[in-house]
Amino acid sequence: QVQLAESGGGLVQPGGSLRLSCAASGSTFSINAMGWYRQAPGKLRELVATITGDSSTNYADSVKGRFTISRDNAKNTVYLQMNSLKPEDTAVYYCKVQTSPRNYWGQGTQVTVSQ
Repeated sequence: QVQLAESGGGLVQPGGSLRLSCAASGSTFSINAMGWYRQAPGKLRELVATITGDSSTNYADSVKGRFTISRDNAKNTVYLQMNSLKPEDTAVYYCKVQTSPRNYWGQGTQVTVSQ
């Protein structure tokens, strides 16, 4: 079993920055890829960014050049640095951790971009 604890969400003005963190505990030796997803009201959950065990990254087109995903394997933590935030980035952001044989999700953290 893997437990995930997310932090770092909040309210920010357009153009601002936030950094999300997701710390894993439990059977962390089994973790492969880690990632962030988001779900806005009335929309499906969508991929934001993923990072593999060897730090290969993948981003949604909508966040490329603005968001950066990273991981600290010693701390079993994945980060999402979000810059130049836009109102359309408003959503609940979820951390996801991939293990064999299952995936684990965090509880979600709200990010609101508004004046």
